[in-house]
Amino acid sequence: MSLKDRITDDMKSAMRAKDAPRLLTIRGLLAALKQREVDERIELDDPAVVAIVDKLVKQRKDSIEQFTAGGRQDLVDKEKAELVVLESYLPSRLDAAAVAAEVATLVSGLGASGPGDMGKVMAAARPLFAGRAEMGLVSAAVKAALAK
Repeated sequence: MSLKDRITDDMKSAMRAKDAPRLLTIRGLLAALKQREVDERIELDDPAVVAIVDKLVKQRKDSIEQFTAGGRQDLVDKEKAELVVLESYLPSRLDAAAVAAEVATLVSGLGASGPGDMGKVMAAARPLFAGRAEMGLVSAAVKAALAK
């Protein structure tokens, strides 16, 4: 079963359970998926779905930060609930040590050295870490690996 099918099944389950907040989040996710399919005239595969979910997760985290700064606890709680639902569709996240180890292997495999190769390493790292790690964490690990 593809990730997109699983999301659709979860929407149906949320409808049956009358779980309005979860249903709203899943419908928003499906709308984002459908929008991309229509815009690009493609059928999304699992990595593309994960990329969209990852983008929505990042948006929720940014919103939580902004609402916290603005003192809007009601909106913070709503965004956190949506974040939990969206994160359930992402593969398990790598910790900093695992990211650093995989980046070190990638850097040595590419033969990269020095900060000038940052773009080359990040281009190779993006598809490798998509949905599995925060890209900010990956970028920091690449900088550290290239500084050695």
